Amino acid sequence: MNLKYVIAHDVGTSSCKTVLVDTLGNTICKSSNSYPVDVPHPNWVEQNPTDYYEAAVKGSKNVLNESRISPTDVVGIVFTTQAMGIIPIDKHNRVLRPNITWVDGRAEKQAKKIMKKLMGEKLFKKIVGIELVGKDVIPKLLWIKEYEPTIYNETEYFLDVNGYLKFRTTGKKVTEYSGACSYGFDLKKKDWMRFIIKAAGIDIHKLPPLVSSIDNVGGLTEEAAKAMGLVEGTPVFGGCDDTQSAAIGSSAVEEGEAHIYLGTSAWVCVTTKKNLKFKHAAVCLQSGDPNMNIVVGIIESAGSCIKWIADEFYKHEQNDPNIKNIYELMDEDVKKVPAGSDYLICTPWMRGERCPVSTTTTRATLFNITHEHTREHMMRSVYEGVAYNLRWIIENFIKDFSFNITDLKIIGGGALDKQWMQIISDITKKKIQVTNNPQMCGALGAAMCAFVGLGIYKDFAEIKKIIYPQNTYLPDTNNFQQYDKLFNSYKSIYYSLKKTYSEINSWRF
Repeated sequence: MNLKYVIAHDVGTSSCKTVLVDTLGNTICKSSNSYPVDVPHPNWVEQNPTDYYEAAVKGSKNVLNESRISPTDVVGIVFTTQAMGIIPIDKHNRVLRPNITWVDGRAEKQAKKIMKKLMGEKLFKKIVGIELVGKDVIPKLLWIKEYEPTIYNETEYFLDVNGYLKFRTTGKKVTEYSGACSYGFDLKKKDWMRFIIKAAGIDIHKLPPLVSSIDNVGGLTEEAAKAMGLVEGTPVFGGCDDTQSAAIGSSAVEEGEAHIYLGTSAWVCVTTKKNLKFKHAAVCLQSGDPNMNIVVGIIESAGSCIKWIADEFYKHEQNDPNIKNIYELMDEDVKKVPAGSDYLICTPWMRGERCPVSTTTTRATLFNITHEHTREHMMRSVYEGVAYNLRWIIENFIKDFSFNITDLKIIGGGALDKQWMQIISDITKKKIQVTNNPQMCGALGAAMCAFVGLGIYKDFAEIKKIIYPQNTYLPDTNNFQQYDKLFNSYKSIYYSLKKTYSEINSWRF
């Protein structure tokens, strides 16, 4: 039997990674195409939706040209994308404004207004399990209604990034279940959370029909097929948000299995059939598998903190042609500093935080600096700071949801950093397993949506035929006492400075 192929597009904040995958789960080739981010105002982060489509078009052409396969052998297209996008489309199919991205935190006033209107901030948080913040979608929809009323009134549907790409490729305006979770999705009814959305003052009719990740939404239009070099009518599947596709691609897809993603941002995620309430800023979302849910605690800044260290403290080394990989050099430097960074603590909240604490005003801190501390101390403290955040989320998961987390599968670019893996293992006291393809998990997870939709694989558990653990890290008990002490101090820093950060930053945002 001739092999067939799926093209999966992983559309992130900075680039679209396009992967050609055969029906045995092998990655044949890949292409990455970047696009800019616009920050027109402090705490606003926008992007041009057309950039996503053009990157996907270019990626499709690139993998077809490199692989030299026939377009007739491509049996499916699927997108996995950054979550929480807000792209208003009118009835004439015009995009009315740039995408308000997931990082954007402009709607703090609207978040407080909605909670006050519904039941008050304290009661809202107690009942729902999490308070609304300025980065959430519903407050930002209300922001558009209040500050851009013409756009709001002319909008036929608000689409997320995945929905926009399905629209550009099929002409259909829909939202997939996992993407709907960012807006307000009833996990039991598989429908919009209509009461909350209406009570917030948002017209429910401006939210499109819903589909699942494995649904065939429609075939490529003539225009899209020509642009991508594919066959008109090639099926486009529902796909899912990037967190959900990564969860599938981690292979932690069965009840109680946990993984950590380490990229620009990070998260801790546990798969479960349970429909759990939100607690301690962790959210229960629809999985990419329509039969499962995931509990996720998202960290805003992880790999981006490491990149900041590289860009600001290793400029000279980055310009040295003899240094091929700056992160390998940094890894060697981290080894020179003892566990705990000689009591230097970094809180990695560069852009505020979602979990384990939800805040738009808190920012990063280097705490307890002395003359003995060097560039290398600062760097290790950043690695450790992200790990403390991960431990905090894991402890909350065990306490709040009774999960039995003994080991963690790690995916994303950060999984390639061996020293960071050991630090995370030491601080969380968990066995760490890095998968065989940690950087392709999102695309492979998305491809599984198409494979299951096509009937090539019977269910999502068969991802374990493709993805498996490759490297294992065990915690060093010699570091437990030091890290336990500093972890308690880490949490105290947040509670001690929370009010001060709010006072200094509230007027800015």
